[in-house]
Order: sequence, then structure tokens, then C-alpha cells
Amino acid sequence: MNILLVNDDGVTAPGILCAARYLSKEHYVIVSAPESEQSAVGHGITLRFPLWARKLDINEPFEMYAVSGTPADCVKIGLDVIFKEKGIVPDVVISGINRGENLGTDVVYSGTVSGALEGAIAGIPSIAISVADFKDPLYDTAAKFLVKFLREFDLKLIPRFTALNINVPSIPYEEIKGWKLTRQSKRRYEDYFEKRIDPSGREYYWML
Repeated sequence: MNILLVNDDGVTAPGILCAARYLSKEHYVIVSAPESEQSAVGHGITLRFPLWARKLDINEPFEMYAVSGTPADCVKIGLDVIFKEKGIVPDVVISGINRGENLGTDVVYSGTVSGALEGAIAGIPSIAISVADFKDPLYDTAAKFLVKFLREFDLKLIPRFTALNINVPSIPYEEIKGWKLTRQSKRRYEDYFEKRIDPSGREYYWML
């Protein structure tokens, strides 16, 4: 398959590199990812500033582009510029592997999920994938699961303009017992803001 791979943790993040290395063993992979971390930017796009897409010189079996924008920008550049110039269309857009799970209302803020949603808007089967651990995520487990999932799941079963949001536990791959299709949960974070003073004496707030 032809795969467009994006994320929100940044083009050099270990999660996307792990995914690209595993996927490229069986598929043609192009990475189009933010040049810097874009976590929690939601589905924002760049309108009033230029976008740069710089091809990186890497010794890997996949192509990688660093984009000066959001995850949604990366999908747009990937589809409308990079893939289009090659005269091909991706079979699937994959966003991740994200550090930390995306559950419930996370999907509203998540750049990872928004990357997959942008692919779905374009009418392409799309998947967001995250590993459920912020401190010591086992990216290999999620990558192995993703490869197996693509082998066994018929992407045509994904309804048009719909994205899948996959969360993989951070455990050894051999302990994964399968997968289950479910609905998004509902939850709301309790936000706490600490008042601080900047060097100019102005008050500001830091969300904890």
C-alpha cells in the first residue's frame, strides 16, 4: 500500500520513526510531519503564513518531509503536493504513533487525531494510533500491532469521511490479546491555572 504518515509530536519523534520503519518493510511510506512538536493544536491550519516542506536527507527506506505547520497542514501538503507530484494517491493516512493515549474529549484537542480526520475529509481511509503511556511508551508494540491490523483489516469497511482512533496499551506485543471496536468515551479534564508574574511584572497564567 501507499501510506502517508503524519503525527503531532514532530518529524524526529521516536513514535513516527518507529512506525515508518515497521510499515516500510511492507509498504511505500512517505512521512509528512511537523518540523516541531504540535501536540494539542487540534485541527488548526496555516492561513496567513507560508508553509515550507523540506525533504530530509535520511538513510531510511522511506521518504521524510519536515513541514512548518500543523498536523492538518502536513496532511494537506502530503496529499496535494508530495503525493500529487508523484502521480499517486495514498491508500491510507496514518497519524502517529502518538506518545500517550487519545481518549474521550482528547480527540477534540489532539493533533494526532486531527491528522487522521484531515485524511478522512479527503475521502481516504485514515487511522490515528497512540500508545497509552507518556513516560515509557513501547512504540514497538503499537507499530507491530499496526502492521498486523493493516494486514487483517479491510480498510474499505471504514465508512467514508470516518477515521479510526486506535489506542494500544504499552505492554509487550505478545501480551496483546486482540482488539475491540467501540465508541469514544465522554470525559472532561479539571483544568488548574497557576497565576505567575513575568519579568515585566505582568500577571500571566500557566495551565497545570
